[in-house]
Amino acid sequence: MSRVEVEGLRVELARSGTPLVDDVSFSIAGGEILGLVGESGSGKTTIGSALLGFARRGARIAGGRVRIDGTDLLALAPRELARRRGRLVAYIPQDPTAALNPALRVRRQLDETLAVHAPRLGRSARAERIAAGLEEVGLPADAAFLARYPHQLSGGQQQRVTIAMAFLLRPQVVVLDEPTTGLDVTTQQRVLRTVRALCSVHDVAALYVTHDLSVIAGLGHRVLVAYAGRIVEEGPCEALFARPAHPYTRRLVAALPDIAEARRLTAIPGRAPAPGAWPPGCPYAPRCEHAIERCASPPPLVATAPGHAARCVRLHELPDPEPPPLLVVPEPDTAAPILRVSGLEAAYAGRRVLHGVDLELRPHECLALVGESGSGKTTLARSIIGLVGDWQGRIEYAGAPLPASVRERPAAVRRELQFIFQSPYNSLNPRRTIGDSIALGIQQFFGARGRGARQRVADALDAVSLPPAYAGRFPDQLSGGERQRASIARALACEPRVLICDEITSALDVSVQAAIIELLAQLRRERGLALLFVTHDLALVRTIADRVMVLHEGRVVDAGTTAGVLDGSEQAYTRRLLADTPSLPHPGREPLPVKTP
Repeated sequence: MSRVEVEGLRVELARSGTPLVDDVSFSIAGGEILGLVGESGSGKTTIGSALLGFARRGARIAGGRVRIDGTDLLALAPRELARRRGRLVAYIPQDPTAALNPALRVRRQLDETLAVHAPRLGRSARAERIAAGLEEVGLPADAAFLARYPHQLSGGQQQRVTIAMAFLLRPQVVVLDEPTTGLDVTTQQRVLRTVRALCSVHDVAALYVTHDLSVIAGLGHRVLVAYAGRIVEEGPCEALFARPAHPYTRRLVAALPDIAEARRLTAIPGRAPAPGAWPPGCPYAPRCEHAIERCASPPPLVATAPGHAARCVRLHELPDPEPPPLLVVPEPDTAAPILRVSGLEAAYAGRRVLHGVDLELRPHECLALVGESGSGKTTLARSIIGLVGDWQGRIEYAGAPLPASVRERPAAVRRELQFIFQSPYNSLNPRRTIGDSIALGIQQFFGARGRGARQRVADALDAVSLPPAYAGRFPDQLSGGERQRASIARALACEPRVLICDEITSALDVSVQAAIIELLAQLRRERGLALLFVTHDLALVRTIADRVMVLHEGRVVDAGTTAGVLDGSEQAYTRRLLADTPSLPHPGREPLPVKTP
């Protein structure tokens, strides 16, 4: 018997009745991990939240059933539902910094979880459960670690604390909403192994919501593909990714970078329809190259193999997909460097984190900085942009030395050197609309006002695949991926010569990522834009970067052309990063090992 059974789920806007999710049905067995993938706005998080009997502000669950071990959560009274959450179904969020109270120590937060939901456990029993839970996720349970505050933990440690917190109550079901977004590949691999081992050991059914297809390909058992609030394809992970049936799934797979080869990433044309604007029949038809007149009718769920089905009226007529075209590696640029860093030493919180780093960046070039969390990548990037005051060495832009602080730099330099932050949740002012945030730089650097400024804002939004209407929205009205696109639009609106990108694609779905990467490549070709690209995604490095620099404990341990580093590196650290990079399944691929962390 399945542990989770969802039947005919419908979530809609409370005032208008406009559907956000409609006619969604699936099941999850104990110990099984079910992936849920799709673009931003496809309804993934809405479906995941419904497993907790929850709908976001302004929405309501209007129909269907969500049964967990026979109990229909949607039929429970609010107080009983609140009591069941945590013990029956748990939630692991995308951003651990938002889930952990910054004012409470780790011990207090874990202990309060048990005290509220398992009041019969005594103090010593709670301490034993906490120690066991931390050990399961590979964290120490000594007094020193438990006395830390969340800000004293790395991103990977914070995420593992939230995982431990979710499993402390031994839930029957756990919903994971993008839990590895922003983590380096080694930490990500550790977290994924932890999740899979805990689900197996405790017989927990898991719904894993993600935009990263390669992650769920190596972690999950089955996968659902969501589009416009509906499930358009479902099947076993290996079969679905190796032989995608629905045209939408095929385009998602084609937009995914591959660590093995430099592919040209192809974004899906057009935009996913907004709630209330779903077309009749197949919702993907307006963007589908294979659409015909029959697609105006609602497509049935058609089986392609045992356990594998898709909603497409042309399922058995479609030609085999063509492999994505490979990129042609350009000749190295011989122009003088626009940015040069020499002997950079930097400290953070009184601790030396960079040791004698040198780099050069030329117009048209993309230099990728890779390494684990704590390797010094972000400190290096922020030192260059002028947000780290405690550094020594020399940073030159266009042949002239730069002052340490961004406040001391000329306006022209501030415009030409732009920075995009990793977290889309912290980089936009929550009290300003998206349009106002983008317009600030336009007004400051170009003097544009009124209609001219509004047109520049609309152009910037269009470049990152956001509709002009988003200019009037506030950050909390956007998804994480949409916020990141708005942050990118804000930087590009300043027409920079050097763009420093700190993990800017980690929150983006693969189609939008492909569109952003193509846009950056176009700006590099046409305007000479230089990119310093901080990332943990080595598959993306293969596609976007000309050269790679690998940092470990604040030192450069490997550097060279992209092909030279990714294909022929002799550094053990680089080879470990490559081994931890997830990829889509191929015939004969070994599954992710299940073992206790």
